[in-house]
Amino acid sequence: MNGFLDCLTGGKNDEYYTPRYAVLPILRYLPKDAVIWCPFDTANSEFVLALREQGFKVVHSHLITGQDFYKYEPDYWDVIVSNPPFYGKAQIFERCLSFGKPFALLMSCLWLNESAPCRLFMEKDMQLLMFDKRVQYNDQRRAPFSSCYVCHEVLPKQVMFHNLQTERGISRMYGEMQEKRKELRI
Repeated sequence: MNGFLDCLTGGKNDEYYTPRYAVLPILRYLPKDAVIWCPFDTANSEFVLALREQGFKVVHSHLITGQDFYKYEPDYWDVIVSNPPFYGKAQIFERCLSFGKPFALLMSCLWLNESAPCRLFMEKDMQLLMFDKRVQYNDQRRAPFSSCYVCHEVLPKQVMFHNLQTERGISRMYGEMQEKRKELRI
């Protein structure tokens, strides 16, 4: 095991910290008066920072602060927006759908090749916001997969496309988590 998150996730540290430019495309589709829950994010997440800059009320939680997505739910929220760990996608979507509220999750497009999306969204509206470029996570190495927002009750159409305007730089949450690892000596 390589670190604190590995310990918490059984050795599956698959956190990819989202750069700001990948957060911006979903913001225009969120209701301005909505309380947004970012359940896989710290205060330095680009999701939390960008949403707050746009005037949204944001509640955030993260496993590293003891708030397990499968056990924790804020008292009040309207929409989930985040980039969850890529491990356990089916369970993440099952939980999101169980709330009966809108959500937008930035995910690997590879997940669409599995049977889970068909099973989970058979009688629900799955929506996609797809990008023309790959998102570069963490340390800027080329991601081996494409990403898209998989949504429920967020977009005006079932499938939408967006020309992604990429920028150099990493997520501030990535830096925060690197510091946390140094602090904990893991």
